Amino acid sequence: MRVTKYVITSPESEILPSDIAMHIYGSKRDVHVKETCFGVIINGEKDEIDDLVREIRAMDPNGIFIKDRGFPPGDPRRCRGHRGGGPRPGFFMLECESKMLPMISRALEAESRNEPLPEAAPERVPVSMERLVEIIKDEFA
Repeated sequence: MRVTKYVITSPESEILPSDIAMHIYGSKRDVHVKETCFGVIINGEKDEIDDLVREIRAMDPNGIFIKDRGFPPGDPRRCRGHRGGGPRPGFFMLECESKMLPMISRALEAESRNEPLPEAAPERVPVSMERLVEIIKDEFA
């Protein structure tokens, strides 16, 4: 069975998407590789991909993340070249998720060193309507 996975690097990782792509090419595995701005997309037989994912994650266990992708690279249902351009469906979600990766990487690093995780910030309470009116009146007084 063929599977497709995103291999996404945290923006703070020292491993670049090109490093991952070069590792895959050097492994001489029978997989299709496409480098992206977030990492790489790999497509191939499930066993090959699973082995490759373990090798890649070992390069930076806390800075490389794997995500399943439903379509292989170049699939006309997702490919911008077949749809007439514009962002690929799902791009903005991937971009949003990518912004969280540095925090996740830091938490994984702290956990691997058995450090306590920082306490969550206290929940912010919205300004009451009365206080908002007071602020506006003070501003325009």
